[in-house]
Order: sequence, then structure tokens, then C-alpha cells
Amino acid sequence: MPHNPHAQFDETVLELIEHSPIGAAPATPSHRDALARLYASHQIYADADHKEGHVTARSLARRPSFHAGNLDALIAGEIAPEALEANAPIFDRYVASLLVERRAKAESFRLLVAGRPAHHRKHGGVLAHDPVHTLFFVPGAGPNVGLPGNYLYGSMLQLSTDPVSSGWAIHVHDSDDGVAHFDAPAMADVLAKLQELLASAPFHLSEMEAIGFVLK
Repeated sequence: MPHNPHAQFDETVLELIEHSPIGAAPATPSHRDALARLYASHQIYADADHKEGHVTARSLARRPSFHAGNLDALIAGEIAPEALEANAPIFDRYVASLLVERRAKAESFRLLVAGRPAHHRKHGGVLAHDPVHTLFFVPGAGPNVGLPGNYLYGSMLQLSTDPVSSGWAIHVHDSDDGVAHFDAPAMADVLAKLQELLASAPFHLSEMEAIGFVLK
């Protein structure tokens, strides 16, 4: 295996970032070169919580992901998809995981990320469900920074209300216009892909092409 002449210095820069309260690194030419290598190898991302700061992938690996609390029950076939936990409490858990001073900014994304509660309707006495849409959060970044706490957010969603012909998808977003998506004909396919996604975090959106996602 060829020796990487930059490995030791790059490791030092990673440690500097992790020990800095604002994710900072010195601005010398050698440090800038190290940062470029670390960004290219997805070992660091731009820090969503500190302007011009950086955050390491290995520090994000210690952060939790958030999804419907009964997702495992759906995967096991024990509940119907309509019984998945609502998006609002999933968003609540994400916000509660953040430092107090970051929660107000996170709350400003609530409507965009979690949406409004679904209102089920009756047609001729039959309860009609909206298409399934379940929220999740994973540590990472995209072309733009993630949400506060350095989180990407996404959803597994049913593309129509027809239980037989509806396709399914997973969409993953950064804090702005970075999006990756995966489409499949059956819920089982997107559930398997969602499990793979949750197990792969943290990641940059550009890395998701390797597991079958398409970048927009």
C-alpha cells in the first residue's frame, strides 16, 4: 500500500478542527491544502453551526439519526404504513438533540421539513388516507450545509394514494437546493434502501450515487 505523505499532517488538522469550539483551522497555505484534501475525501464538511468552520465526518458519526419510532415495526410487517409515527414528534426529537442556542434556528425549518399534519378525509363513509410521508434526519452535508447540528433531512414517501400501482421514493435534502432521490416500484424496495442509508451516515450527498441515488 503506497504511503500517503500527507496522512500525518491531515490527521493533525482533523484533530485541530475537532478540538476547536468553532471548527476552525489555521489559514496557512499548508493547512489550506490539507483542508482541500479532507474535503475531497469527504472527511470534513462545512459546519452548519459556525460560519467558515468545518466539521469532521468522524465526529458526526457519533451523532444519532432520527426517524419514525415504529419504523422497525413497519419493516417487520407488524403495522401498516399509515400507522407510522407522525412527522412532528420526529422533528421534536431532532430539535431536542441540539444545543439550546441552536434550537430556535432549527425550529425555523419546521414547516419546510415536517410540513403540516395530514388530515384524513372520508369519502362515502370510507376513511381516505393521504400518501405516506415519513421523515428522517441523518448527519451529513451536501452542496450546501446541513440543518443546524449538521443534519440532512429526508423522507420516504408514497407517490400516489393507489395502494396497488403507487410507486415509492426517498428524497434527501441539505439546507438549500441540494437533493438526492431514489425511486422504486414497491415499499419494500425503499424500506431496504432507507435501512442502507441510515447505516451509511454520515455522508455527503454526492456520495449517495454509490448506493443508487440520483442527484438533482
